[in-house]
Amino acid sequence: MNRWLPVNLKLQNLRAKLLSDPYYRLQSREEVQIAAELGLGIDANQATVDDWLRLPGLSIHQGRSLVELSHAGVVFYCIEDIAAALGVPLQRLEPLKPLLNFNYYDNNSLEQPQVVNPNTATIESLRKIPFIDLSLAQTVIENRLAVGPYRSLADFQKRLELSGEEIAQLMYYLRF
Repeated sequence: MNRWLPVNLKLQNLRAKLLSDPYYRLQSREEVQIAAELGLGIDANQATVDDWLRLPGLSIHQGRSLVELSHAGVVFYCIEDIAAALGVPLQRLEPLKPLLNFNYYDNNSLEQPQVVNPNTATIESLRKIPFIDLSLAQTVIENRLAVGPYRSLADFQKRLELSGEEIAQLMYYLRF
């Protein structure tokens, strides 16, 4: 039974790092696996350079290249597309697969209003989101300061005790 303790300790340490630093750069394949188990994910078609830099083995130049391609209209459908875009062997990127999500967007969905990260948003930027009044905006900020960054939409919903209907309205405007 003692042999599980180091894994739990690693999980707890990585969880603390991920919660305290939204730009923490994963250091190994093991950390990638643990981060995926904790619910961390990167949308390959909406990722920023900072998102790409969280992944071990990717350079800032590669991150910038992927973001430029995405902004130019390239859609990544799978890990093979990322490997081809970077000109690297698929085997090199395969360990990153648990963290990568390949979501697809139609032209209309990309024209939606600017999304807000509730982990960095001000009250003013939250108030610009439909369905968020002053009271909810203040609660979002207060909860974030008291408990730490929101890990996901589900975490956001749970911590703020929002109904399914409320979160369905807000999910198009929030990005974690």
